[in-house]
Amino acid sequence: MTSQPAKNAPLKPDSPLMAAVRAIESSRRRIAIVVSDDGRLLGTLTDGDVRRCLLDGGSLDTPVSRAMNTHPITAKYGSPAGYMLDLMRRGNIMALPLVGDDGRFMGLVHLTDLGVPDSEAGGASAFAFAVIMAGGEGMRLRPLTDNIPKPMVDIGGLPLLERQIQRLAGAGLRRVYLSVNYLGHMIEDHFGDGSGFDIEICYLREKEKLGTAGALSLLPEMPQQPIIVMNGDILTNSDFASLHAFHVSHGAYITLAAVDYRVSIPYGVIHAEGPFVRQLEEKPSQRFFCNAGIYAVSPQALGLLQETRHCNMTDLIENCLARSLPVAVFPVHEYWSDIGTPDDLEKARAFFSEASKQNE
Repeated sequence: MTSQPAKNAPLKPDSPLMAAVRAIESSRRRIAIVVSDDGRLLGTLTDGDVRRCLLDGGSLDTPVSRAMNTHPITAKYGSPAGYMLDLMRRGNIMALPLVGDDGRFMGLVHLTDLGVPDSEAGGASAFAFAVIMAGGEGMRLRPLTDNIPKPMVDIGGLPLLERQIQRLAGAGLRRVYLSVNYLGHMIEDHFGDGSGFDIEICYLREKEKLGTAGALSLLPEMPQQPIIVMNGDILTNSDFASLHAFHVSHGAYITLAAVDYRVSIPYGVIHAEGPFVRQLEEKPSQRFFCNAGIYAVSPQALGLLQETRHCNMTDLIENCLARSLPVAVFPVHEYWSDIGTPDDLEKARAFFSEASKQNE
């Protein structure tokens, strides 16, 4: 086995976190390397390192030095394949940096370079299946949704729901349940059993609206692994395999995907103590993590649902919190849009139109 060079040029400590995101996403090795000016290995970043930094208050402009693992597992360049494979399995890592005797970065070895199949090396999503809540009426999109269900609105030549299903199939999921209600027959006529979309499609037919979690009580099977649940009006390029890994590593009952939302105050803010000014803050902004409508849900959480009872995901989450059961937050730094209003719809269409032009 010959070690492979890194596809992306190593980063410097002052490189922005966005550079690490691009390096991770563009290489199947799913890791970014940070080196000194003379090429010595300083650290590594995985998707988990990036998202932990965002949770800790960082942004995509934060230097990678703040987020990187400064003590990564490494091997000497030229080490035997068996030794490297043992190191990676004991360290539960998928990619191993190789260094020279002087500590200079020489290359990367991935589990697949050592003959490990993609399915065992994190190449496919380990979610049991997906559930998409596709029963919404899309009241705010009327009159567009007077005659079609909201998940079937056109985004760049494809229905919104079809883009979601394509993304799930591309992440390795083999089955998706669609919860349908309003004009559900149009969804079923379009997708059928999923044979034309490289994924098995089943339907959860709500006779009455059960909420964004209540429909999960209609599932004909109790999964052995976590499932992914999505609102039917969400568009995202988020990494579902990373969501699964994050969910499992934190032992969560439910993991909420969250988007970073900032509110800017257009005035100077006065901080006072009694009648006296303590500080002036000019046009500050506040940062919030907001629910992205994407969830990883463990079988234990599904056991808390009551059959055919109206329940939203927020109710299920509050139920877990009331029982002191772990609920995690997964920051989404990729493209995300909630198609809730005509303005949201036009922005999403513009995004996919531009992306289509770039791919021509």
